Amino acid sequence: MSTSKTSVSNARFSIGEIVHHRLFNYRGVVVDVDAHFQSSDAWYEAMAKSRPPKDKPWYHVLVHGTTHTTYVAEQNLQLDKHNDAIDHPLLSQFFSRMEKGRYVNDDKPN
Repeated sequence: MSTSKTSVSNARFSIGEIVHHRLFNYRGVVVDVDAHFQSSDAWYEAMAKSRPPKDKPWYHVLVHGTTHTTYVAEQNLQLDKHNDAIDHPLLSQFFSRMEKGRYVNDDKPN
């Protein structure tokens, strides 16, 4: 993952928000935001089947109930309606607690 960019001005979602993937129906929590696509062209060709725009924000997400992380285009995400806690083994490496339906880290400004 890239260096944390806590204030990408054009991003719809921010670090700590719980999101839902529109196409693949999974939930997760945003742990990093890139202002635009930051992976390789080979990765994009192999993984980004819906061909989302590279010039819009992309998100690093811990996927609920798995050990996976994923890289997701903004157009494929929406805020999670339920805001239930996320179960992921890396959660404590990014956040210290959940507050008002989002994750926060008391050691880092969000």
